[in-house]
Amino acid sequence: MRFDELNESNYLLFAIKFYNNPQAVTRDDFEADLKRIRYIKRLLKRYKNTGELKVHLILNHLIILFNVFDDATVPLLFYHLEEDLWSSIKSFLVFLNRLPEYPKTKINDIQLDDNCLKQLQSV
Repeated sequence: MRFDELNESNYLLFAIKFYNNPQAVTRDDFEADLKRIRYIKRLLKRYKNTGELKVHLILNHLIILFNVFDDATVPLLFYHLEEDLWSSIKSFLVFLNRLPEYPKTKINDIQLDDNCLKQLQSV
């Protein structure tokens, strides 16, 4: 499913369908993993407002999200994040080589955030 097909009514079912964390035993574990998207959103908003980019923290959250949601992480992220944060998150996804090449969506047309890439490459 593409991120532009996600909405309030199917978002949670989509996340549950692709959730794969053998150590999670309760709904709280699932919700804690899903909250990582909100943490990333908060960190990217801080970056947009102050210029402070916590590269390692965002990378850690993304790696965990990809570990438990796999490829569904990308649509989940783009659904939750505002469009002004898309260039920043796309830079992280390109750096991690996790941006899907197919199917082509409007994600492919988003410009990369050069400052993000510069900071990622210095990691």
